[in-house]
Amino acid sequence: MEHFLVSARKYRPQDFASVVGQSHITTTLKNAILQKQLAHAFLFCGPRGVGKTTCARILAKTINCENLQPNGEACNQCPSCIAFNQGTSFHIHELDAASNNSVDDIRALVDQVRFPPQGARYKTYIIDEVHMLSTAAFNAFLKTLEEPPSYAIFILATTEKHKILPTILSRCQVFDFRRITLHDIVHHLQEICEKEQVTAEEEALHLIAQKSEGCMRDALGIFDTLVSFTGGQITYQQALAHLNMLDVEYYFRLIEAIHQQDIAQTLLWLDEILQKGFEGENVLEGMAGFLRDLMVCRDEKLTALLDIAQNFRKRYAEMAQRCSLSWLVTALALLQDAEMQYRNARNKRLTLEVAFIKLCYLQQAVQLVGDVATGEVVKKKLMHERELTRLRAPFQAIPKPTSVTSRVKAPQEQVAPPVDVSPIAPRQAMPELRMTAGGKLPDLNTFKKDLKIAQQATDDTRSPLTLQQVQTCWEQYIRLLQQKGQQALAVQLEQASLAIAPPEEIQVTTWNIVQYRFLEEERLHVAEYLKEKLARPDLVMKILLQEQEMPDNGQPMLTPQQQFEQLKARYPLIARLQDQLDLELDY
Repeated sequence: MEHFLVSARKYRPQDFASVVGQSHITTTLKNAILQKQLAHAFLFCGPRGVGKTTCARILAKTINCENLQPNGEACNQCPSCIAFNQGTSFHIHELDAASNNSVDDIRALVDQVRFPPQGARYKTYIIDEVHMLSTAAFNAFLKTLEEPPSYAIFILATTEKHKILPTILSRCQVFDFRRITLHDIVHHLQEICEKEQVTAEEEALHLIAQKSEGCMRDALGIFDTLVSFTGGQITYQQALAHLNMLDVEYYFRLIEAIHQQDIAQTLLWLDEILQKGFEGENVLEGMAGFLRDLMVCRDEKLTALLDIAQNFRKRYAEMAQRCSLSWLVTALALLQDAEMQYRNARNKRLTLEVAFIKLCYLQQAVQLVGDVATGEVVKKKLMHERELTRLRAPFQAIPKPTSVTSRVKAPQEQVAPPVDVSPIAPRQAMPELRMTAGGKLPDLNTFKKDLKIAQQATDDTRSPLTLQQVQTCWEQYIRLLQQKGQQALAVQLEQASLAIAPPEEIQVTTWNIVQYRFLEEERLHVAEYLKEKLARPDLVMKILLQEQEMPDNGQPMLTPQQQFEQLKARYPLIARLQDQLDLELDY
């Protein structure tokens, strides 16, 4: 029987050009060799199975090649290259630090460094999983690593760079290997299929690449298993069955049922998925990934971020156009929260089903929020236009409008019908939200109609805001401050002047900077109190500063020093405190 060699060893790169997905590193190493600027110590770090040890071996072979090619590659024909390819070279030493991590192992390696190579320029020492060395072993290696002989090259490889001592990192030239992209893995697997005369669907190779998570060694191992499983005829369905991955067709079925708000069909699809042995957490994670791909499909600039087979791209694009960006973003946030809840839930199936039921009603919620936001923008715009019309009225010799809903007719301008911009009715006037017999939410237009009727009923009973109402609530708030012992603030509020600016704006005029600062700090609390007492949620309060003027009550304006003297006269404890502490006030 012929000896079988796994693909990870059979197709292991023998030169820099055949290394997959690490061109930024191979180009740097070849240029360093050609320009004779080779460092004495290298650190190759990155995820597993991305080519760290492979690049270390290729570098060790290339620097001793007797007929170096102009492109920086080894010739593979000289005695040094042949000895390396056959595994008989005496100038390359490999040490597995995972099992040889003691001080004695490093001392034995240091003793070997003392002897120069015979018939070669360099002796190369490759230490794999170097982060497994003990602290004592690292310290024993420091001096040799910092000042090695001219013929010694050290190549350290690790998957956990953060565990390497800073003193080691500072003595090495660091190369960061990255995960191999899905496209590069698929392309490499297609080349192997041609060499091995294996038939494989592109979608199946994409599944292999996704399962490997950027690790070429894992991808080749899965490929060998599937070749044995299918007899050299790898199909998409066989790959799904063997890799225990959920078919993307289920995600398309789920989103169709969600768009139709068909809860029954959605739950049936979930049950079928669970009956196949998939965990609910995998379903949530897979659905989130599916929605993420749909979101990427909406923008042509992001196609490079899409890791799906070419045959599925058109279907993804069509489905993406049916989903609004706001819905996709909200759905992703909902699924993310559901994943966190699923891990801690006792009834995991119920948590999964509730998450997908929420998705069924998500479209109406997103649309309703958008409509409310749009209504707020329109209302503010109309109020702004109304204010401009009021300011233009004196210059156009047109009487000032007496109604909040009236419009000023400019020359050659068509009068628009009155628009109701009053705030939304209180909660007791909101229409009741009832579900239909089929278990679905009512039509959005019906809900808008009921909401409009409720608003009109409230607006008809609302009277214009008067200064007397504001003054009454203002005095009540002052009494509350006096009961709480905030006499200084109460005095400032008593001295302020109030005015009304239509439609619902209260203007508070202050007469000095001290009073202005007092009221500005308290403005939010006063405004909330007035909104609640007057039942006007859109009420706005502004603080105005008018220095060097007389208040409406005819009292003279007081300076900060005069105000403080009044406080001392009213509260003797303040004067006593000033005397005992010998305070000097800065007015």
